Amino acid sequence: MALYGKLETDIEIRASAEKFHEIIHQRPHHISNICSDKIQGVELHEGEWDKVGTILYWRYVHDGKNCAMKIVIEAVDEKNNSFTWKVLEGDLLEYYKSFRIRVQSIPKDEGSVIHFTLEYEKLHEGIPDSHSLLQLCADVSKDIEAYLMGNNNESSFIAKA
Repeated sequence: MALYGKLETDIEIRASAEKFHEIIHQRPHHISNICSDKIQGVELHEGEWDKVGTILYWRYVHDGKNCAMKIVIEAVDEKNNSFTWKVLEGDLLEYYKSFRIRVQSIPKDEGSVIHFTLEYEKLHEGIPDSHSLLQLCADVSKDIEAYLMGNNNESSFIAKA
């Protein structure tokens, strides 16, 4: 069993790639209003919300447990609606030496495809691949899609935050 792992998935959504990217990258602190059962909060720890080098603190539910992670925005490509987070601290690092999450929102004729890539190095061979975290990413994406396709009035969105 390899210590290095990479998992990828594509989630098709009806919302635009730009709108999805805007919420998950530029306004992640609003996600807890969209899917509070999965994301309990995102706090700005250092920097600006959507800039490389910014540090964010995420509180989320994974495998039925309340979890947390501190991430740094490692790379951003606004032209291609993509970014990379590197986990600095938190529950994931109990199992992984390193962990990165890449998200790209790809436009289609109607809607978009959200491409998630999880790259990690396990602490030892007995640790399973993180399929459940990839599923959490997919579930959050579907919740964001439902929000964007429903009432996406900007003023009501901000009022909830």
